Amino acid sequence: MELTVWRTFVTVCRLGSLSAAAAELNHTQSAVSRQISGLERQLGVALVRRHARGVRPTPAGEVFQRHALATLKEADRALRAVRDFRDGAPVRPLAVGATPSLAAGIVPQAIRGLLERSGPVRWSLLPGLSAHLHDRVIAGDLDVAVVTDAPPGLPHDPRLERRFLGTDEMVVVLPLGHPQAGQGPVAMRALADETWVEDNDGSAALLRRQAARAEVTARIDLAAADLHGKLALVAAGHAIALVPGVLRRALRADVVTVPLVDPPTRGLYTLTPRQDPHPAAAALFGQLAAACDSSPAWAGSGTPSSPPEKPYVGRGEA
Repeated sequence: MELTVWRTFVTVCRLGSLSAAAAELNHTQSAVSRQISGLERQLGVALVRRHARGVRPTPAGEVFQRHALATLKEADRALRAVRDFRDGAPVRPLAVGATPSLAAGIVPQAIRGLLERSGPVRWSLLPGLSAHLHDRVIAGDLDVAVVTDAPPGLPHDPRLERRFLGTDEMVVVLPLGHPQAGQGPVAMRALADETWVEDNDGSAALLRRQAARAEVTARIDLAAADLHGKLALVAAGHAIALVPGVLRRALRADVVTVPLVDPPTRGLYTLTPRQDPHPAAAALFGQLAAACDSSPAWAGSGTPSSPPEKPYVGRGEA
């Protein structure tokens, strides 16, 4: 089977339209239709079902689409690798993944340090939740993932090397003019009457656990789609929120943070494949550790390469 036909099929499934796929691929609609029909004859099963508004994959088509996407992705990586070799590129591109707070916090600083010390390296950064990034490293899509052990925690996988970076203290973010703004460490009890906003289950679990320790209830009455939406609701005065301390330097100017008394913490880690690690992965770890060490919310003690003696099970950013 030709991969060109596979690309046509996954494009049709993504766009839900033969004509839209033809336009994107610079084919005629009849050519796209012939390719799909030929693929169905080869496989002996219908892959798409036509309806009034376009096409959609059949159950068999959905199965084939998942495998076709994985195959095409690997084929693209093989082509890039050969081109890099042909062009004399010394190192393959470095694919880095990071949770949203780390992608906005320490990771850009660490990559800058890597480039300054190691010279030009092509790189990319993919934000995502820890569990998703874990799977992307296993799949070979990422060379390094910078993650946390927030609920639901990090699985142990023998295919990956997990290295401890440090411990991050969570802080409370408030709108400007809030009575607690500018104060020292705030007890959770002092925030018992506040409305909270959360954007992911991991952070919400940390907040509820912190409130339970203080024998109060955190009223999480608002939900945000992502970190940006969460901060926007805080800035507008609708709620307050629990955020990672590593974000302090990257927060918008119309919010303020205050530390908590006995704050919840989460462990920060890198994940790399044990087989064929990227040549720059070790150097990036050093830069990440240095970035953690210079963070104003750094809560680790001793060397960042050593995890806490009694880690808080299930902490971190989901």
